[in-house]
Amino acid sequence: MAVRRTTSEQTRHGRWAACLVLIVAGTTFADEPGTSLRPIQPTAAGRAERIDPFSGSRLSADERERLYDEVAQNAREFERQGAQLRRLSLLLRPAVVHIDARKTSRRGRTAREDEEEAGSGVITRLAGQTVVITNRHVIHRAELDNITIRLDNGREIQPARIWTDADTDIGVMLLEEADLPTARLSSRDGVQIGDMVLAIGSPFGLAHSVTLGIVSAKGRRDLDLGEGGIRFQNFIQTDAAINPGNSGGPLVNLRGEVVGLNTCIASNSGGNEGIGFAIPISMVMFVARQLVEQGTVSRAYLGVALDKTFSLATAHRLGMIRPVGARVTGITPGSPAETIGLQPNDVILEFGGEPIDDDDHLVSLVSMTPTDQRVRLRVFRNGQPLSLEVTVASRDQFEQQ
Repeated sequence: MAVRRTTSEQTRHGRWAACLVLIVAGTTFADEPGTSLRPIQPTAAGRAERIDPFSGSRLSADERERLYDEVAQNAREFERQGAQLRRLSLLLRPAVVHIDARKTSRRGRTAREDEEEAGSGVITRLAGQTVVITNRHVIHRAELDNITIRLDNGREIQPARIWTDADTDIGVMLLEEADLPTARLSSRDGVQIGDMVLAIGSPFGLAHSVTLGIVSAKGRRDLDLGEGGIRFQNFIQTDAAINPGNSGGPLVNLRGEVVGLNTCIASNSGGNEGIGFAIPISMVMFVARQLVEQGTVSRAYLGVALDKTFSLATAHRLGMIRPVGARVTGITPGSPAETIGLQPNDVILEFGGEPIDDDDHLVSLVSMTPTDQRVRLRVFRNGQPLSLEVTVASRDQFEQQ
């Protein structure tokens, strides 16, 4: 859009210009009417007489040398951090694998179509076996003979057996090869928001790529992952670059311990936009160990229906300042919840000593509890806290009815 001055602006500027001429003329030539104006000619200066008007703001040679020394000293701290990242890469890359899975799908009654899926995985020891842990969606619907595991040295092997869990999108592949490098898994969910982490995998088929970021958030449990979504969620969110092909690769802390399994991203473009999600290692281990030892996953069951829209108004009606915890809306007959006398409008504040954020949090915690385990509950009822103990049952016992 063109910018134009108005008539009033032109007049105002014209007045100021005229005044300026008058002041200059009045000051310089008031006593000498008719004197002609001549430009002042600059006097040529020799090379030795020329000066740099900004020389005082520039560093001298000695000052530059001192600054170089300071920069080198400060760089050593960054180099030490960089050396740690190089050591982590050297340690972990051999334990990360690239996975190619060829899947056959039917189109109509006779037509068959092959589909290629690429992902990542991490080698570790579990229940006395050497296994690759990955995402179920990487290897789902692929026959054993159609899965190729490529090691860091370029060697290709095939799994001897596969186990998967659809509810968490975790897959485990048994390896029969000996002396493979394995990754160390963290013994607990100690990762905190702000911790630095590395993501290792095969983004867009670029095997064994390493990216760096931080833990952006924890406890992401309501992701809409489309058809066949993950039922039990408790994701770590990270800004470490994760792209298609990273699925199943490890998220690693600065101690070299696997703290999560990279699984999905939030993206409008299909590539990394700084929002990636990893399954926490506690959930990975709970599922993977049972798959290897039992071939299936057994989960606990409490027997409550929960309010997914627990609002501020409802919390106020129950005597709470804000909606926190999981509000009970119904009880399953014959369930552990009925046995201990839980009631509709009870709000479960703690499960096993863990404060409850919302209904999805409680579902996640119960799903990772061994069956027949005795657990302490803290409940808000009629304006008062209440402590209860419950022995959780097997989910299969109730969901098959």
